[in-house]
Amino acid sequence: MKKFLYTVLLGLMVTVLLGQEDPAAKDVLNKVSLRYETYKTIRSDFTLVVRDANGGSYNNKGTMLFNKPQNQYRITLQDQDIISDGKSVWSISNELKEVQVTIAENDASSIGPNNLFSFYKTGYKYVSMPDEKVTKNGKSETVKVIELSPLNTKTNYFKIKLRVNNNTHIHDITIFDKSGNRYIYTIHTLYVNHHIAGNNFEFNKAQYKDFEIVDLR
Repeated sequence: MKKFLYTVLLGLMVTVLLGQEDPAAKDVLNKVSLRYETYKTIRSDFTLVVRDANGGSYNNKGTMLFNKPQNQYRITLQDQDIISDGKSVWSISNELKEVQVTIAENDASSIGPNNLFSFYKTGYKYVSMPDEKVTKNGKSETVKVIELSPLNTKTNYFKIKLRVNNNTHIHDITIFDKSGNRYIYTIHTLYVNHHIAGNNFEFNKAQYKDFEIVDLR
C-alpha cells in the first residue's frame, strides 16, 4: 500500500487530451483554476487515507510545499519525503533507508505533485454531482462535487472525485483505482504566496549518509 502511494504521488503520469464538458462542472473547475493560478507558492497540510478493496485502511499526515514558477515541490509524510528542484526528484523512504532519484516530469500534459491543484484542467470528461455536506473545525459546510473520468483508459484509475468549498479551494480529492482501492487526500490548511526558503527543494546528501541512493536518471 505504501508502495502505491509513490505511484499516486509520482507515477500518475498520463498523456492528456481535450476534456468533454458539463457546463456546470466546467464553471466550478474554471473558478478553481483561476483561483490557483494567482498563487506563486503554496504550503498545505493534508491527510491521506487509503482504503483497500478488502476493507483495510492506511492513514498518513503530511505537508506539501510548492514553488510554482520553478516547478519545485516538497512532500513530507510520516515515513517518506519527496523533493524536487524542478529538474530531479528524490523519493526518500525512511523505512527502507533508500533514496530513488528520477528525472522531474514538468510537462503540463502529465499529472504529478507539481500540478496537484490543476490536473483537472484537461484530459477528462467531467460531470457535476449533487452538493454534499462536510464538517470542518466543528462546522458544517456545503461543497460542490465534480466527478472526472480520464479519457485515457490505460490509466490505473477510472474515476476522480473532486470536492470544492465555498472559497473555490479544493476540499478533497478521491482517486478510485481499478483494483478497488481508494485514495483520499483532504486539504486542511492552505497558505499561499508566502516566502518558502529555497533549501526546502534541495536534496542534502549529508543528511542521508546511511541511505542507499539509487539513481535512475
